[in-house]
Amino acid sequence: MSLREAARDISEELVRLRHALHREPELGLDLPRTQEKVLTALEGLPLEISTGKRLSSVTAVLRGARPGPTVLLRGDMDALPVTERGTGPVVSQSPGLMHACGHDLHTTMLAGAAHLLAARRDRLAGDVVFMFQPGEEGAGGAKIMIEEGVLDASGRRPVAAYALHVISSLLPRGVFVTRSGPIMAAADRLLVTVRGAGGHGSTPHLARDPITAACEMVTALQTMVTRGFDVFDPVVVTVGSFHAGTADNIIPDEARFEATIRSFSHSAHERVQERILKLLDGIAAAHGLEVDAKYDVSYPVTVNSAVEAEFAGETVREVFDEHRFVKAPQPFTGAEDFSFICDEVPSAFLALGACPADLDPSSAAYNHSPQAAFDDAVLADGAALYAELAERRLTQEPTPQSP
Repeated sequence: MSLREAARDISEELVRLRHALHREPELGLDLPRTQEKVLTALEGLPLEISTGKRLSSVTAVLRGARPGPTVLLRGDMDALPVTERGTGPVVSQSPGLMHACGHDLHTTMLAGAAHLLAARRDRLAGDVVFMFQPGEEGAGGAKIMIEEGVLDASGRRPVAAYALHVISSLLPRGVFVTRSGPIMAAADRLLVTVRGAGGHGSTPHLARDPITAACEMVTALQTMVTRGFDVFDPVVVTVGSFHAGTADNIIPDEARFEATIRSFSHSAHERVQERILKLLDGIAAAHGLEVDAKYDVSYPVTVNSAVEAEFAGETVREVFDEHRFVKAPQPFTGAEDFSFICDEVPSAFLALGACPADLDPSSAAYNHSPQAAFDDAVLADGAALYAELAERRLTQEPTPQSP
C-alpha cells in the first residue's frame, strides 16, 4: 500500500484530531491542551518523545530499522487572537481565539505522518524528527526549540527539514507550491516615539510639533525603500498604527507610530535597520525634536535550499501528478519562523491550497481572517507528503549541501 493510500485510510482520524484542535485554540508558547492532544495522538507509536521546558513543544524521534541520516518534519500548533466568524463544520469554542492560519491542520498532518512512517519503520534507513512547535505567530517558538536541542534530538543534525503551510485562498485546493531561494519574507517591527513640546494650535511656532515631524518620517520611509534599495530586491515598510494628540487645537508633546518591515534577502534585511534609524534621527534633528526608535528584528528571510526545493517539487509531481504542483514565481510576503530552521539545515517550505471546494480561491478569505476556512480534504495528502519527503530523503539521499 502506498503512503497516499495509507493516509486516506486514516483520514477520518485526522479529521477528528483537526476538529478537536480547532475547537480549543491556544496562543503563543503555552499550549497545554494542544500538547496533550498531540501526545494522545502519538500514543502507542515507537517514538522517543520529549516536551519543551520554556514552551509546550513536542519532539518525537522515530528510529529507522537501519542506521542513516536524520530528516526533520515541522508542524506549528499555535492559534491567533481572532474571533471566528466562520460557518464550517467546526468552530472555535474559545472566545477571541481561532486557528485562523491553519496550524491545526499542520499539527494534524504531522501527527498523521508519524503514524504513516511508524507503520513503515522497517523501510527507513535513518531517523525522523517530528517537531510540533508552539509560538510561530510572533513568539519565535522555532528559535526556542533550536535552543532546547530539537536539531540534535536524534543524536545527529538533520540533513534536511521540511514544513507545510496551508493557504485558505489564492491557490486551488490540493495544489502544492514552493520555489528555491527566498520563499517567505523577513519581518521586523518598528516602534517610534517622537518627542517635542506641546502648545496651542494657533501658535505652533511657540511649540515643537511632533506630529508634523512624525508624518514626515512616515512618508520619508516610503521614499527611502524606493531610492535606497534595488527594485529587484525590495523592502516593504507599512505603518499600521499612528497615535497623537487629543484635540484639534492642541499640539501634543509626542506622537507615536508602529510599522512592519518586510525584506527578501539577508543583505537587505541587514541594511534596512541601519538606514531606517539614521533617517529617523536625521528628521528629528532637523526639527529640533527627540526620537526614540526601537527596531525589533523578528524573523529572518525563509530561504529554501535549491536541492531540497527541487526534491520536494519532484516528490509532489511523482506522488500527486504534475497538475498538483506549481513553482512559485516569487516569494510570499508573509513571514515564517521556520526561517530559523532554514538558517541551520537545508530545508524546503511548501504551501498547500486548502480553500474549501464551494469557495472561489480568488475571493475567499485569506489566512488570519475571522472568516478563513480550510478544507479537511487536504489533511490526508498533507500527511502523505510529509511522510513521502522523509522516506524518500532517507532512501535517496541527495548530494551533500550547505544550508
